Amino acid sequence: MHIAGSPSVTDADTALVDIPDGALAVTADGRIDYCGPYGELPAQPGDTVVDHGEAFLLPGFVDTHVHFPQTYELNAYGGGQLLEWLNNCIFPAESRLADPAFARTIARDFTRARIAAGTTAAMVFGSAFPDAQDELFAVTQRAGLRIVSGRGIQTQGPESAAPLLTSEADAIALTTAEIDRWHAADTGDPDTARLLTAIVPRFTLSVTTETLANLGDLYAEVRDRGVYVHTHLNENNRPGTGEIDLVKQLFEVESYLDTYDGKFLPGSAVGGESLLGRRTVLAHCVHCTDAELARMAQTGTSIAHCPTSQLFLGSGTMPWKRTVDAGVTIALGSDCGGGDEWLIAKVAGDAYKVHISEPGEASVAMHPAQMLFTGTLAGARALDAESRFGNFDVGKEADFLVIEPHRWPPLERMLHNGVRDDDPERARDQTLFALLMGMREPAIARVYVQGIELDPDAI
Repeated sequence: MHIAGSPSVTDADTALVDIPDGALAVTADGRIDYCGPYGELPAQPGDTVVDHGEAFLLPGFVDTHVHFPQTYELNAYGGGQLLEWLNNCIFPAESRLADPAFARTIARDFTRARIAAGTTAAMVFGSAFPDAQDELFAVTQRAGLRIVSGRGIQTQGPESAAPLLTSEADAIALTTAEIDRWHAADTGDPDTARLLTAIVPRFTLSVTTETLANLGDLYAEVRDRGVYVHTHLNENNRPGTGEIDLVKQLFEVESYLDTYDGKFLPGSAVGGESLLGRRTVLAHCVHCTDAELARMAQTGTSIAHCPTSQLFLGSGTMPWKRTVDAGVTIALGSDCGGGDEWLIAKVAGDAYKVHISEPGEASVAMHPAQMLFTGTLAGARALDAESRFGNFDVGKEADFLVIEPHRWPPLERMLHNGVRDDDPERARDQTLFALLMGMREPAIARVYVQGIELDPDAI
């Protein structure tokens, strides 16, 4: 099952492909050579055939927002919403990565968690510490996964964040060094690399106008090298003391997005280069104005939608219909550790639940194809890599999962015994919905990236 071609999210149901007795043929260099009925497979002498029986093959999941330094902080009790949780739990936890031995351990566990959850590509919010980032990239390379990551940039913040802060000069120097060392380090070409870097200011409250100006200048220099930008936008709207109101008060801007769009001086005056663009992914975007959404669509900036963490932190619900109507690419992010689920299928399930619960006419029951789309092809699109992976179109790199329901008996029972409609198309949709909603990590038997099976024990 996959979403073929290059549809919009509203057309995902018409692009859903389901081949009950299907075959996926992969070339020696890891590209998809055939996707279709097994009986029509043009077999060649010397082909290796792997029969997975009644398993499902799905494209690898793409997580567009996950925090490496928060690997052990899932379900951390902070006694409040976003800012309390950061001060009480997250800043202290992230400070521990200054220890190289701890950094090695957490990089290994983070990477193994990705493989277990079938996350073949991820945009990863990185550590403030260069040694920890080096470990993350090195372990990812050994594992064979795809990653976009950058060190978390903070030049101001509360006392709890003090170990994570740098000077203005070091913020640029360390970020530049990371780009020079790790961007496309595996192949030397951003168009073929699995290791890619990003400029990652934590959020506007963690930087100054000088930082924003300097990051804009840096991005103007490296944008053409395929470097990304990743940060948070409009997550928490608690009146007076929430993230959005504080940004507007402290920076005297008209909108939160302005601070990333080069308009971070009082009155939203231009102070530097914009950080928006087709390789920019902004996490959450729960409380965007229509003007912000329009500007994001205009620049090709994407949203990492994180419903699981929005539930955990009480951040609210990103309005699905209004955001889709704005034309912005929406992909899924686990936001671990604010989110407490690594598995993107579970995040898609939470998206279904929160959006069907939106009030009145805003309520929508996401089609199962939309759920699969946002967790696979839309993620590749947000990473500006749709031409490389995200579905089973011939010529793409073969990132896929083997799902064996018997490894998670509750899933197997649902799939075998659940009621299905007499209409084949409706029955297909019901099967996909049950598969996504009922899946758990044990059911993911094998994970492939570019045609190579990954082995978590090898890292």
